[in-house]
Amino acid sequence: MDETAVLDRLREVRDPDLGEDIVSLGLVNEVAVEGDRVDVDLALGAPYSPTETAIAEEVREVLVEAGLEPELSATVPDRDDLPNEDQVLPGVKNVIAVASGKGGVGKSTMAVNVAAGLSRLGARVGLFDADVYGPNVPRMVDADEPPMATEEETLVPPEKYGVKLMSMAFLTGEDDPVIWRGPMVHKVITQLTEDVEWGHLDYLVVDLPPGTGDTQLTMLQTMPVTGAVVVTTPQDVALDDARKGLEMFARHDTVVLGIAENMASFVCPDCGGTHDIFGAGGGERFAEEHDLPFLGSVPIDPEVREGGDAGAPVVLDEDSEAGAAFREITETVANNTGIVHRQSVSRGAKRDAALEK
Repeated sequence: MDETAVLDRLREVRDPDLGEDIVSLGLVNEVAVEGDRVDVDLALGAPYSPTETAIAEEVREVLVEAGLEPELSATVPDRDDLPNEDQVLPGVKNVIAVASGKGGVGKSTMAVNVAAGLSRLGARVGLFDADVYGPNVPRMVDADEPPMATEEETLVPPEKYGVKLMSMAFLTGEDDPVIWRGPMVHKVITQLTEDVEWGHLDYLVVDLPPGTGDTQLTMLQTMPVTGAVVVTTPQDVALDDARKGLEMFARHDTVVLGIAENMASFVCPDCGGTHDIFGAGGGERFAEEHDLPFLGSVPIDPEVREGGDAGAPVVLDEDSEAGAAFREITETVANNTGIVHRQSVSRGAKRDAALEK
């Protein structure tokens, strides 16, 4: 069987989100056949995304059915076609910003659980606590080991739950307030981004501070953000501020991966009744209004607060309803990250094909 015949076989595999076969979409980078062995490189950019894992498995099955021994790999084009030495975070495949228009909606809780959830799936993950004024991530993962410094004066981040961590909390006193103006924020964010030995990561989750201030602008201007998760609660006040966050990402051409709703309904453990303390369905309506994916809703559950205080992300609790909600959100974030990459690759492939005609 030659390469053309292999490609014909691969046309049987369809992308469930983009609605076409992977060959027509340009998602097959390379095919090399040697005897019964076939090496296939796929343009899949979201490691451990359930959808992309399923696509790869279907490719494998189709080739095995044809009597071949497949070896699969995944590669997406370098950002902006820059050489690695000119890239910020060249070893990081995806930067996921977690943001909110206002404080108090559980944004850091979402960032911690998404990062731990991605690691649970098997991905190599980093978590950057960029909330320089109120860094809470170390407490939420029970991390008290500071980063180590190398001879080159770079920082080696500690790990917890398989996640590499960096936070301003490691660099300031436990009770010291951070009182900085914009230029200082820009400098420290740049240093904590570029002077940290993140290594090779599938995902770097960035917990942004609430609002649309200097830190957020610095991150969007300096980091190759793949996409953003906007966190809100169901009530109108939170949704009003979430709109400001959407506008910020729109101005910087940052893809919004979806809306995550926190603090939804509360099920009373005594009476069994459901109480919509902050309203109901606001996050889903907001996503629909702005034509954005709705990532899911997390109920009000004491286990979430207890997990945050104790440093045990509830996403890792297989018996928790809130943990299941965070796992669903995590998988959808990974899936939507993959869609962003595959759409970009497909657009480029179709544009190149049109130019050749």
